[in-house]
Amino acid sequence: MSKVIKLRKGLDINLVGAAERVLTKSATAASYALVPDHYRGVTPKLLVKVGDKVKAGSPLFFSKENPEVLFTSPVSGEVSAVNRGEKRKILSVVVTPDGQNQSENFDVCPIAELSRERAKETLLRAGFWPMIIQRPFGVIARTDAVPKAVFVSGLDTAPLAPDLNFLVQDEGENIIAGLEVLKKLTDGKVHLTVGTDTTAGVLSRVKQAEVHHIEGPHPAGNVGVQISQIDPINKGDIVWTVELQHVAMIGRLFLTGTVDMGKVVALTGSEVAKPRYFKVVSGALISSVTDGNLRPQTEGEKHDVRIISGNPLTGIKVAPDNVEGYLGFYHNQITVIPEGNKYEFLGWAMPRLDRFSVSHSYFSWLFPKKKYNLDTNMNGGHRAFVQTGIYDKVMPMNIYPLYLIKAILAGDIDKMENLGIYEILEEDVALCEFIDPSKNEWQAIVGKGIELMIKELN
Repeated sequence: MSKVIKLRKGLDINLVGAAERVLTKSATAASYALVPDHYRGVTPKLLVKVGDKVKAGSPLFFSKENPEVLFTSPVSGEVSAVNRGEKRKILSVVVTPDGQNQSENFDVCPIAELSRERAKETLLRAGFWPMIIQRPFGVIARTDAVPKAVFVSGLDTAPLAPDLNFLVQDEGENIIAGLEVLKKLTDGKVHLTVGTDTTAGVLSRVKQAEVHHIEGPHPAGNVGVQISQIDPINKGDIVWTVELQHVAMIGRLFLTGTVDMGKVVALTGSEVAKPRYFKVVSGALISSVTDGNLRPQTEGEKHDVRIISGNPLTGIKVAPDNVEGYLGFYHNQITVIPEGNKYEFLGWAMPRLDRFSVSHSYFSWLFPKKKYNLDTNMNGGHRAFVQTGIYDKVMPMNIYPLYLIKAILAGDIDKMENLGIYEILEEDVALCEFIDPSKNEWQAIVGKGIELMIKELN
């Protein structure tokens, strides 16, 4: 085993509703969609119109910022809708499947003979380039850049996170092929990070990347934290990251020459009747997974639920049948938890043994292994930042989170650079937002800071 990276800072949030290791094939969704807002910094330019027939891998739109980057259909069928919002902003491009699973064919050669340019060309034409995320700033990778390293995380430590080893249990050959393709794209190393308990399964047998073992509380599974421990990003550095199931999709593309965007997602949360795993296709309508699988209401019971594409800390709130109610492009998880729309009279004065506590305000801290059924209630309102030092306890990166946030709010570019804006994305401060007694929206603030930096550098 390689050297183990041990993290002490962080926080595990134990929630009710973790997925059992049971895999179910979900029903074919009524529709699939690409949602431009799932990608940072993309202004879409349509290549299709309603009524057009498409195959898996047919381009639906491209990025105005980089016309080489295509976004392709995950299934074969007919373009049934182009939903627009204010100022005719494209909200989603919807494809109704025909059930034939036809794919565009791409000319591929043996991976051993693959050149960097040919690999890049195939990824661009098939619409797989958006799977490669560039740091800093979490944008789709520049096509003219060569990263110093590529990182793949084989560990997810977020609340109710899926077991990534289970997600790719049948993808061994594809994972190996995908890693080999990624090696063609960099002059540096491809890094794969796994948990210390990964002693069996696909990820324990990988030889095509430099494997690192990491242990510790969340956010140990965040690729940004792993980068900071293995090969930190400095000003001028470029690092690429690829989500594990996307590595498998890339491998399938170069082994078969066809587009297969099938993936496994975990349906989790206290409002799910039987939390488990489902095999779906990327971009599926969320209701194709949640319908019939949520906890039934008892007579006289009234409870609202929040459906989240992603995990409870960083996911996107969706309405299942809304124009944006589709599985996020980068998400492996759907979470359903109670909506926090109930007022609790004198809640702060009660023992609250069923409430999760970071600061030992409630006696629940005496039961560290207990699982909680948390809702979305913020339990307080927004107010000025409190200088307590608690944020540093959940941030295992070499930055000062509170000072960075203040620099972003002040729009101070130099201080943002010095305090670590190049190293983080929104997910890396999600725990700071969760424990913040001042109820500030840390992720939104970091997002604004990143947008400011992108404008400044362009």
